[in-house]
Amino acid sequence: MRRLIAALACRNEGSRLYGKPLQNLDVKLGVTILDHMVDLIRTIPVIEKIVLGISEGSANVPFIEYASKKGIAHIVGSEKDVLQRLIQCGKEGGGTDIFRATTESPFFYFERVEEAWRKHLDNGNDVTTIDGLPEGCHFEVYTLKALEDSHKYGDERHRSEYCSLYICEHRNDFRVEVLPIPPELKRLDLRLTVDNPEDLVLCRQVYSHLKHKAPRLPVSEIIEFLDSRPDLKKLVEPYVVAKIIW
Repeated sequence: MRRLIAALACRNEGSRLYGKPLQNLDVKLGVTILDHMVDLIRTIPVIEKIVLGISEGSANVPFIEYASKKGIAHIVGSEKDVLQRLIQCGKEGGGTDIFRATTESPFFYFERVEEAWRKHLDNGNDVTTIDGLPEGCHFEVYTLKALEDSHKYGDERHRSEYCSLYICEHRNDFRVEVLPIPPELKRLDLRLTVDNPEDLVLCRQVYSHLKHKAPRLPVSEIIEFLDSRPDLKKLVEPYVVAKIIW
């Protein structure tokens, strides 16, 4: 029986913005980025379990406390080797496959996760993903074996936060399916990931505008809101990386 486990890599240290997953999206209500992501993942029935992949170090103890409070499984592993932490999460959760979204990117494209899982199974994929969305809206579904092979056959730069790098560089050795997205969502000019204080300002405004739909904030409506707020787009413009991943 195949089991899809959400592996959420967490750490507090960051040179540009400290404690990104635990930053508040809603200051008044105390809703953090991680709260929002956990609540959103729990609305997706094909994801059977969430496991936090927590980095070693005393600075990351709050994530252990968070996991206990929320009733979420967790592992503690290498700070640099995020790939290994994802593998540990899969094993801790008894998963055959891993759902990955980064914990500084609260607004992933949840609308396509169930379809991605079906295609992942039906087509025998090693990786099923999407691309071309605003930065931070992507997700990936991996077989646990694909991650293990990446770790086994890769080198130090692959055993890092660049978890897809080995597969991208050895594409012919893996079955990868990139799902098509509607043309109106192909917006590499937009950024919805929190790596800088300006990013946090933008994401808080997005959440405030659409929180009546939380945790399922449609990506199409987020884009519509940002198009109505050129001031917010300009705020994060210096940090936009308009790059296809897959």
